[in-house]
Amino acid sequence: MKNPRKDIKKEGLKLVAIGSPIIATQLLRMGLNFTDTVMAGNLSALDLAAVAIGNAIYMPIGIFCMATLIAINPVVSQFLGARKFEEIGKSARQMFWLIILLTIPAFFLIRNLDLVMHLVGVTAEIIPLADGYLKAISWGVLPLLAYAGVRYFSEGLSVTKPAMYIAAASLVLNVGANYVLMYGKLGFPALGAVGTGYATSIINLFGAIVFIAFTASFKPFKRFNIFDRTTGPEWKYIGELIKVGVPNGVSSSMEILLFATVSLLMGTLSVKAAAAHQIAINVAATMFMIPFGLSMAISQRVGFSLGQGSMTNARFRGFVGIVICAGVMTLTALLLFLAPEFIISIYTDDVEVASVAISLLFMAAIFQISDGLQVGAFGALRGLKDTRIPMIVNFISYWLVGFPTGYLLGIYLGYGPEGLWIGLIGGLTVAAVLHNYRFNKLTKARS
Repeated sequence: MKNPRKDIKKEGLKLVAIGSPIIATQLLRMGLNFTDTVMAGNLSALDLAAVAIGNAIYMPIGIFCMATLIAINPVVSQFLGARKFEEIGKSARQMFWLIILLTIPAFFLIRNLDLVMHLVGVTAEIIPLADGYLKAISWGVLPLLAYAGVRYFSEGLSVTKPAMYIAAASLVLNVGANYVLMYGKLGFPALGAVGTGYATSIINLFGAIVFIAFTASFKPFKRFNIFDRTTGPEWKYIGELIKVGVPNGVSSSMEILLFATVSLLMGTLSVKAAAAHQIAINVAATMFMIPFGLSMAISQRVGFSLGQGSMTNARFRGFVGIVICAGVMTLTALLLFLAPEFIISIYTDDVEVASVAISLLFMAAIFQISDGLQVGAFGALRGLKDTRIPMIVNFISYWLVGFPTGYLLGIYLGYGPEGLWIGLIGGLTVAAVLHNYRFNKLTKARS
């Protein structure tokens, strides 16, 4: 095989070609939450609050399950590199058993999250509507995970455009489903926030059906014999997916929980601080979709190289991807530094909120490069199927460094929103250093 060290440009273009549709998919998926929020806000403040609270409680569960299923990406990419096509089909079939195993507890947990709302003291009038929203969205858990699993399987084989097209169609359908079910059109009762939950479940079902149909009919996938036979659970394959996937799910959940906790702490400071934080974190999350999409492509490229038996190529492709992630986030950092007022003006015209949000955007600019480096290296490690140690690294970075630092500066010492965000910067920076150190150590020793 030609050594890719001779052609960095070619590898970079290959990575971007794989990653760009994933980035678009992530942004379109974010659009689903955006349309839900806007349409609920046009109904009433109560409906908006119900969707916001319901989503905040539901997301850690959903993120854990979907991030666990990302394990199929490096598993099949390594088999593809080794040209073990039968193993790819077996892994795909066993992935569906894992989806069922994840769905059962998630379904019942989501339907009983009203207990959590009572425990944390959510306003009493919000709880029934938020609970109705959660019960409605629970019906979409199985199709959501089926869609996610098939999507990550496809991306592990470098087939990334179908997910983008399905996400675009889902966004359009979501607006229509929300309109009918939330506002009570075409003979349906007006369900408000609960209608948003049912619309989401319908969209998840649409995505699952279309993607599974595509996977079954796509000619290059025929050689894997995915749907040619049915088999019971084979714990050799399920165990491998759990071994790689659960630490990945825990890692993603820890990061989500850190940002959610910081959001809650902002609410203890002031309404203005909470609003400014929400704006700044939304901007940062949108920017993050770029390196996140690239990290999925990095996992595929590293896994494929390892399957071919070349740790040298895996190391090269991993570091090319990490450098591209850092480069992209350098550009987003410059954007946040140079045009914070314009960006904030899209969200609010409240002078006080804008002032705080602008200061937070400057801080977001600081952690852009760290965020790109950490997610790029995390993707490279995932391509090696190394997720247990990175999980421990994320715990140390986010909960032993990031959260205590933010709480000490922002709450205890009274530096407010900026102090809390220093904690985020610290956590992401430690994660970036340690993930890159580990990838370098693992690949250097064997290349």
